[in-house]
Amino acid sequence: MEKLLVINAHPNVDSDTSVSLQVLHHFLETYKKMNPEGPIEQIDLYREHIPCIDRTYLSLQEKKKKGERLTEEEQVLDSRMREILHQFKSAKKYVIAMPLHNFNIPSKLKDYIDNILIPKETYAFTDKGSVGLLYDGRNVLVIQASSAIYTNQDWYTEVEYSHKFLQSIFNFMGVDYQIIRAQGNHSLKREEVVAKAFQEAESAAAFFAKAGIAGGAIK
Repeated sequence: MEKLLVINAHPNVDSDTSVSLQVLHHFLETYKKMNPEGPIEQIDLYREHIPCIDRTYLSLQEKKKKGERLTEEEQVLDSRMREILHQFKSAKKYVIAMPLHNFNIPSKLKDYIDNILIPKETYAFTDKGSVGLLYDGRNVLVIQASSAIYTNQDWYTEVEYSHKFLQSIFNFMGVDYQIIRAQGNHSLKREEVVAKAFQEAESAAAFFAKAGIAGGAIK
């Protein structure tokens, strides 16, 4: 059966008050009831080591291009990056839970993307430009919580870069994309925001539970 990978991008990894994590838990409860034997893995980006693009990373990439010997530190980094990439590619369905940080994704999620957006693995260079390599029926659901509302076609909509970035990256790789916005937690009643997001999570969970059989894509 197709594996579901949960990508927890909330800094408060186990928070009981986080809206995005509440919606994630509701999604998983619904998904497990509908697909009790479906394998699930989880990676907590603020608990586990997620390499970032730093001096060691750049040195590693340069040495690999030249076929040069890696230092012990570089070998450890290379091994960890391979682990993260393998875990990602071994799944066909993904759920990302995240808060909105200054109109963009949490920093550790950006680091994670840098570990999975790898040439010859998830995309390739061609004479006509870069192309994704994951057009094999994969789906991602982003569960995003925010204090403000970002769908009123106003200034907030223009600066909501997290959705634009994630949708562009996953669609580029070949992964169909959907977002649940638990938004307006500052101005609206939180219980109403959560209730609406729960309904959307149930619908998404139902699709994910049968996506492996039907082979469809979330729209």
